[in-house]
Amino acid sequence: MHEYSIVMSLMEQIEQLAKDNQATSIVRVDIKVGVLSGVEPDLLLRAFDTFKLETICKSAFLNIKLQPLIIKCRQCDKETTLEQRNVICPLCMSHNTQVVEGEEMMLMQLEMNT
Repeated sequence: MHEYSIVMSLMEQIEQLAKDNQATSIVRVDIKVGVLSGVEPDLLLRAFDTFKLETICKSAFLNIKLQPLIIKCRQCDKETTLEQRNVICPLCMSHNTQVVEGEEMMLMQLEMNT
């Protein structure tokens, strides 16, 4: 379960940002998780709740925004938002597409007490 290592890395990033901003605690952590990121949101939340106990995030709430898949077709030059995990252009049925969003996991915002 790679969600544990992802959360450990996220905690390190949060700890550094908290230190840089002289924060005493973290209230909320907002992240964006793409549907093709390979991250299971439920497992990520469970890992966060487990690892936060001994950190500055001990009372923090993790808010996960699921990022849908956005592809750009190189054939018809259109950008499309897809709900399913599919990289075929629904407009022209081309396989010649590029993923624009939906593969990443990003820390978007922290709410801190200073």
